[in-house]
Amino acid sequence: MSQSSGRLAAGSPVVTVDHVSLDYYKEKEPLPVLSDVSLTACKDELIAVTGPSGCGKSTLLRIIGGLIKPTSGEVRVLDSVVTAPRDDISMVFQNFVLLPWRTALENVLFGLDSRKDLSDAQKKAKAEGALEIAGLSGFESVYPGELSGGMKQRVGVARALATDPEVMLLDEPFSSLDDLTAERLRKETYTLLISPQTSVQTVILVSHNVEEIIELADKAIVLSARPAHVVGELRIDLPRPRNKKSDEFFQWVDKVYSLLS
Repeated sequence: MSQSSGRLAAGSPVVTVDHVSLDYYKEKEPLPVLSDVSLTACKDELIAVTGPSGCGKSTLLRIIGGLIKPTSGEVRVLDSVVTAPRDDISMVFQNFVLLPWRTALENVLFGLDSRKDLSDAQKKAKAEGALEIAGLSGFESVYPGELSGGMKQRVGVARALATDPEVMLLDEPFSSLDDLTAERLRKETYTLLISPQTSVQTVILVSHNVEEIIELADKAIVLSARPAHVVGELRIDLPRPRNKKSDEFFQWVDKVYSLLS
């Protein structure tokens, strides 16, 4: 677990996106993608980012993860400016990104290859511990082709958890799963990530599924069409576990849709 983990008070800022803009260039002409986007994700919060298809949600997530540099503005994690990928930020992608010739354990170990501060035995212990947290004990030697879609996604989560991240970024993590599997994993995800068992301090989820957002998120950030800017920020005040059939649930769904329209 990282050194700062467990020392933050609930509600303390973990991720700050400060006036971030991004332009791509086409034939030397700027093509604005993100425009002056700001948000804050605090300890023990799951933040959801949504917006129209193609507006730049995943691009924003990659900027937070240090994979893309913004044209202007900055991202801070625990008051340290993000300028490149770093060990305290992990990302889970929608398409699993597992190596088919590696076992579940070997796929998780792959995420630890760059950790020169750990011995091989320490890496194996971390990988096995992450698989256990993700509910995959006993599947260490199984190859991705032998796993269901839900189990593959669990391997992806375990690989992300093994690096002891402070920040977990989820890019449409359930969109490629069947409805029943996605429903089950959604119910498990919040409990798994916002847990004293892990080093994760905050989670940022990109999703186009509004009901998924209301089920999981503490706060929803709604972006406009490109160039994306924040058109609304909603703190979702519903008790957990959330009843997807309640009138209150659908009132929140309507609030998000009203911002998207």
